[in-house]
Amino acid sequence: MAALFSFAAMVALAVQTTLSGWLPVTFLIPNLALILAVNLGLRHRTVGAALTAFAIGYATDAFSGNQLGLYALLFTLTFVLTNWFTRSVFSAGAGVGAIAVFGGVVFCDLGNYFISSGWMSPARLPVLMPAVLVQAAITTVWAPVVFGLMWRGTRLIGLRQRGAHE
Repeated sequence: MAALFSFAAMVALAVQTTLSGWLPVTFLIPNLALILAVNLGLRHRTVGAALTAFAIGYATDAFSGNQLGLYALLFTLTFVLTNWFTRSVFSAGAGVGAIAVFGGVVFCDLGNYFISSGWMSPARLPVLMPAVLVQAAITTVWAPVVFGLMWRGTRLIGLRQRGAHE
């Protein structure tokens, strides 16, 4: 599982990095790596999955040039919150996945803002929120595609998966 998600994370980060050079505004780029962390929380509820979510976040830190460990923390927390959410609603279907992806993008973007600003007053928050919500919506639209590709990949290599496709 870790090898499949590691490969998918490198592809996702390469796509995100390439698109950031082509698009004039970066909030139009879906957070594909976060979709992978949410997928881990939805369907793979193990310590290995949590470590993989951490590794995806750490790789995102390396690609983004942000504070090292920030995305590792945020992706791990997103994994934990997604896992908790799916257990609370007793479902890991596509609708729950879409909600988790949307919430995960908002959580990570706002977490990144607050931690990077040193927990300062959210003076720029009204300007930031439309971009965060647009990126969350775009990422949510791409989530079923990534979920489907990962489902096919796990089936191809013979991994057992929990959730909507059982």
